[in-house]
Amino acid sequence: MNKKRIVVALGGNALGNTLEEQLKHVKIAAETITDLAVEGHELIIGHGNGPQVGIINSAMNYATSTDPCTSYMPFAECGAMSQGFIGYHLQQAIQKSLLKRNLRKAVATVVTQVLVDPKDPAFLNPTKPIGNFYTRDEAKQIAADKGFTFMEDAGRGYRRVVPSPDPLRIVELGVIRKMIQSGLLVIAVGGGGIPVVEDENGFHGIDAVIDKDKSCARLALEMKADILLILTAVEHVCINFNKPNQKALSKLSVAEARKYIKNEQFAKGSMLPKVEACVEFVEALPGRTAIITSLEKARDALNGITGTHIKSEVSNEDPKKSVEDSEVYTVII
Repeated sequence: MNKKRIVVALGGNALGNTLEEQLKHVKIAAETITDLAVEGHELIIGHGNGPQVGIINSAMNYATSTDPCTSYMPFAECGAMSQGFIGYHLQQAIQKSLLKRNLRKAVATVVTQVLVDPKDPAFLNPTKPIGNFYTRDEAKQIAADKGFTFMEDAGRGYRRVVPSPDPLRIVELGVIRKMIQSGLLVIAVGGGGIPVVEDENGFHGIDAVIDKDKSCARLALEMKADILLILTAVEHVCINFNKPNQKALSKLSVAEARKYIKNEQFAKGSMLPKVEACVEFVEALPGRTAIITSLEKARDALNGITGTHIKSEVSNEDPKKSVEDSEVYTVII
């Protein structure tokens, strides 16, 4: 395989729910990342932050008030903290793995903002649960005091929900490009990025959560990726998942993907956003390929041995002429 630029995005749940779990899990992820670095690829690493940002939000709220039910820490700041927290552990694990293989390459984390539209319809319908569970009375009191929206969550209590708008632009894209061109291994767009809006005074954080798969698809598009590789818990995308007639898909066209999405074959919050991100990517850059597979099968998938490969029709125009920069792979774990 020729030298490529690869963006690796690690799911927050894959990093564990505690400090001890995260330290253990980043070592496993670091080995896969180092495998790709040894082959000469340039690497950009993204990651989720679901469990981690919830812990930070709860801890900060508790620390700022004797009554954690009525305190408030802006969620954008919690997302920024999670980027540093997770990036620090990833940097150390990757550096150790690189040194074991006598590959000296610097690793750095970029606190990354992602622009969203304040008029995005998602702001009228918050759906993303964050933070602690509360009783109905506690939720009503906080909603009255802070103006938050709460929803009952699977019989476990009430949780605050925030909007999940679409990503429009990676604010630090130019910085990421320059770091890669300088030979660094870069960690960026943590947790889908810190959601920000822009006005005449600049950027401002906003309480929201951007889907990490969508942010990575946006990064892949802006960085002119050749392959979007989403690494998850399963080796293939399946239809009729967990049913007697379950079927693994090795190839999937955009038309087939849209049909399965319409038929609700993919679970919301799980496989659905991954397939949607792949469709968005390959439609924006015709002729490119998106792959969904497991972390353990990453190299085999890149070599065409396994995974679900999603493609669109090839355009008559060269898609490389539409976006700056060199060839890129994007990997979402």
